[in-house]
Amino acid sequence: MASTLLQTFLTCSLLLISICHGQPSFRPAALAIPVRKDASTQQYVTTINQRTPLVPINLVVHLGGQLLWVDCDSSYVSSSYRPVQCRSAQCSLARSKSCGDCFDGPKPGCNNNTCGVSPDNPFTRTATGGELAQDAVSVQSTNGSNLGPFTSVPQFIFACAPTFLLQGLASGATGLAGLGRARVGLPSQFAAAFSFRRKFAVYLSSSTSSNGVVIFGDGPYNFLPGIDFSPSLRYTPLFINPVSTASAFTEGDPSDEYFVRVNSIRINDKPLSINTTLLKIDSEGNGGTKISTVNPYTLMQTSIYTAFSAAYITEAAARNISRVVGVAPFDVCFSSSNVFGTRVGPAVPYIDLVLQGQSAVWTITGSNSMVRVNDDVLCLGFLDGGSNPRTSIVIGGYQIENNLLQFDLAASRLGFSYTLLGSRTTCASFNL
Repeated sequence: MASTLLQTFLTCSLLLISICHGQPSFRPAALAIPVRKDASTQQYVTTINQRTPLVPINLVVHLGGQLLWVDCDSSYVSSSYRPVQCRSAQCSLARSKSCGDCFDGPKPGCNNNTCGVSPDNPFTRTATGGELAQDAVSVQSTNGSNLGPFTSVPQFIFACAPTFLLQGLASGATGLAGLGRARVGLPSQFAAAFSFRRKFAVYLSSSTSSNGVVIFGDGPYNFLPGIDFSPSLRYTPLFINPVSTASAFTEGDPSDEYFVRVNSIRINDKPLSINTTLLKIDSEGNGGTKISTVNPYTLMQTSIYTAFSAAYITEAAARNISRVVGVAPFDVCFSSSNVFGTRVGPAVPYIDLVLQGQSAVWTITGSNSMVRVNDDVLCLGFLDGGSNPRTSIVIGGYQIENNLLQFDLAASRLGFSYTLLGSRTTCASFNL
């Protein structure tokens, strides 16, 4: 036990030395990156500055992704690029035991005796081999209300990937920003570089014309007109799935994605009758509930979805909301003629996800449950995920838009808010 603790301490110390070497004196309390919704793919895209000289790069946000990876085949030029060597501390931190040689270099992504990793595209479920490397990254600081100066991490760990791995990503994206719980994920690297808590907050905007934001570090989380949502967060534990959910992984690797425990589901305060065994993660990593920015809408295992959609249709009918023919990809749709608008979206039945913890009820109102497909039709933004999915419930991007989610990796808990629309603000109201 003592040797394990010593090994962990030495590894983390080496990471701090690696990332923080050459740091400027300015140490921000938090960092902020803008996030916009791509209209074509419904993916969430951010922009950061990387390399020397700095170049803005567009990255698709993967909430559960292991690390940052970029296309190094297409005009990657940087004087500060450094490949990570085999059996180094950085290689161990990436949970890699792979060494590689490349005889078409030296160049970014192609060097000898380097650490090999498997950059992953979750949208196409594709992974490939790539070179682990380090280079300069620059992002903007924040005090929770306003943006501050840019600050840099000179030796930020990332993976080089071939151009074909970009298939399926939003137009203009040159890689993926992994926000997962891995030690080489963006949250852990920024926390190590600037000595703040391993914590980050996500606010996804529902608008394709106004940005949301991801904040690394602690709050406050102030939105116009001066509302701090930190005190109103409710909390539920984050669970570790013991088996990786990535497209490619080494046996024994845990998942880097964020799982929560849904104990029950209610519609208009009426609990559903479902197989609760499906709501727990088994020893093989199956079941449970995760939060994802890969899936645009929430997916439910077939038996859960059947009970959920039937109950929702019943409650909607009690409000004289008429069902109409489904519009792909949605099975359950309604006429909007008898549905009134409110501050929190269409006046439709509320959905409660009853999570682990005291008062940990995630209420989903019409703004996050109903998708307007045209002027006359609203559809329930939940889909059948199949009879035997790896994860029983996947909470998708649409359901977390205009909600504040705080992922505290150090405390292993999720803080979540009620929809910001109820307070007459949105995730686009952060002062970017």
